[in-house]
Amino acid sequence: MAQPFTLPDFYVPYPARLNAHVEEARTHTKRWARGMGMVEGSGVWEERDIDSHDYALLCAYTHPDCSAEALSLVTDWYVWVFFFDDHFLELFKRTPDRAGAKRYLERLPAFMPMERGAAMPEPENPVEAGLADLWRRTVPSMSDAWRARFAEATENLLNESLWELSNIDEGRVANPVEYIEMRRKVGGAPWSAGLVEYAAGAEVPEEVADERALRVLRDAFSDAVHLRNDLFSYQREVEEEGENSNGVLVLERFLGCSTQEAAEAVNDLLTSRLQQFENTALTELGPLCAEKGLDPVRAASLVAYVKGLQDWQSGGHEWHMRSSRYMNDGAVEAGTTAFGMAAASIRLPVRAEAARLRSHGHLPHRRVGPSLLPELRLPFGTTLSPHLEGARWRIVDWAERTGILSPQPGVPGSHIWDRQRLLANDLPLCAAGIHPDATPDQLDLVSQWLTWGTYGDDWFPVVHGRTRDLHGARIANERLSLFMPLDGTGTPEPVNALERGLADLWARTSAPMDAEGRRTFRAAVEAMTASWIWELANQAQNRIPDPVDYIEMRRATFGSDLTMGLCRLGHGRKVPPEVYRSGPMRSLENAAADYACLLNDLFSYQKEIEYEGEIHNGVLVVQNFFEVDYPTGVAVVHDLMESRLRQFLHVAEHELPALYDDFGLDGEAREALAGYVRELRNWLAGILIWHRGCRRYREEDLRRGNAAPWHADGPTGLGVSAARVTTLFARFSAAGV
Repeated sequence: MAQPFTLPDFYVPYPARLNAHVEEARTHTKRWARGMGMVEGSGVWEERDIDSHDYALLCAYTHPDCSAEALSLVTDWYVWVFFFDDHFLELFKRTPDRAGAKRYLERLPAFMPMERGAAMPEPENPVEAGLADLWRRTVPSMSDAWRARFAEATENLLNESLWELSNIDEGRVANPVEYIEMRRKVGGAPWSAGLVEYAAGAEVPEEVADERALRVLRDAFSDAVHLRNDLFSYQREVEEEGENSNGVLVLERFLGCSTQEAAEAVNDLLTSRLQQFENTALTELGPLCAEKGLDPVRAASLVAYVKGLQDWQSGGHEWHMRSSRYMNDGAVEAGTTAFGMAAASIRLPVRAEAARLRSHGHLPHRRVGPSLLPELRLPFGTTLSPHLEGARWRIVDWAERTGILSPQPGVPGSHIWDRQRLLANDLPLCAAGIHPDATPDQLDLVSQWLTWGTYGDDWFPVVHGRTRDLHGARIANERLSLFMPLDGTGTPEPVNALERGLADLWARTSAPMDAEGRRTFRAAVEAMTASWIWELANQAQNRIPDPVDYIEMRRATFGSDLTMGLCRLGHGRKVPPEVYRSGPMRSLENAAADYACLLNDLFSYQKEIEYEGEIHNGVLVVQNFFEVDYPTGVAVVHDLMESRLRQFLHVAEHELPALYDDFGLDGEAREALAGYVRELRNWLAGILIWHRGCRRYREEDLRRGNAAPWHADGPTGLGVSAARVTTLFARFSAAGV
């Protein structure tokens, strides 16, 4: 069968090396798989399958330095996970049988007990038998924290198979953002990262495991692994097995382009994720170690972990070019990757290096003209609170009381807002649409949170960004947490309006919450304020963000979790917190957040690009990634917004009812969640009303200085033109966008 596309020129920046114990692992793992019942008689694999797939070669390439014992154990893990994938396909994806799949998956966590030495059920199939054996052999040498992380990654890998199954049943192809998020779980690369810790003897210290730098390293690693796999497995998955979960297919459908063009776009994204990994390792890991006070031993463990992830990338690429499991005709060039020729496996394509340079080459303050706005339609609306006019005047009193409208003592250039700008921003209008049924006090509280967050978002670039004062910005951000005590204790004396406003809002908002509610809400505020530091760090590098990192951090810079948290205040106790942490609920919220964030990027483009010299705008990110002009960037962003909106509606209509049944929710909880969906609809509709009605983004207001904290007369240009516009975007041009 002819290949559906020519494999692209991959970016492989690290040498691939082969573990000397590969033959020992081959012999051991075949014997192990047969003992677990995975080979003859399983109905899934025969001996020729395990021989030709050569998982020992995969593990020998991805873990080149580990011992023979560790290599054999890791290889067994990979045999198990690939067997699970094929076993699940045979039993449930070909049928499809969601109820049977759910029963099958619900048994598996019992074979990963957290208590050491705990009893397990009797295995009923090769997947259960293999998991029980592997768990007993692996966990004695690892900490409890690693066990919990690895078990969670394994459960995600198993459970999200239901998401794939549902999409196959419905004939549904995911949108790009949904696909990246879900592929991390079902694709298993976070699980692979856990095995890197084991094989490299480089366990991630618990105190940094959940920090942004480690999350980004893990996620960028995972995305690159999965996107590479998608390129090699397209023919088998899409053409032979009827799979819908493949990145090439996702972009092919989303962009309306050819399979070859989609493959090139997937490879560009793979390159971008690898370069995000490199940037994070070089710029964020060192400061994190210093901030957390890691001793040399634990810091060295982190470095070894990063090296282990790099080894995995290059080794995984080598294996994909050789395994019979994948489409790889002509991928291996004779003599380039022989044993002892590791350096020859390094590939740095011109296209990849051009992308890196382009991300740092943005010219700020270009003339772009009024923001281009496509037709924006929501299939639902909202009303405005009858208390809006009063809230508009009361927000002025609150802003004056907290000092937001005044210069801050000892801080040059800190008079960024005055009464005129506050009224132009009109954040009570946003609150009135988000919460149309709020009492006057509730409406004031939401208006004040929106005002405080918007002021902070303007404050950090002016006060800390102009001078590249990242250290001062980090200290300022750390102080903000002091004004959100979890135990009701006192706070320090505020030194500026940002601290004073937060202290007031926290005291009034957190008072009726229980301990869990306070922790969750504070985490939402901290996620938003920490994202302001991320923006400053990119600004200091003049680096346009990687598309995936941008989307995920944009939710935080927009304050999505914070404002959605305000929506949940009235019914949090009626709904178990694990329901809000479930996959469908996070999918619902993320889809809504992305629509709102990208909506803001459309309206704010001129303000941010021309007036503020910003680089954090979704349209600019698309322009940079695809090398297209402004109108085409707007068209792509609008299309992504529409796909995220469709996903929001899909989750609400199809996935939430199944979630209610899965958790056995009573009528009160179901009604609370149905109410939350209505509140999110109001949230989206209110945000759209505010963007259309406020005076923060209009060109005439920008020229008058009502909407931008400052106008720096920096370099100007003729606008952003396309470096290349291919047939990939022909449908946008044809539409006259």
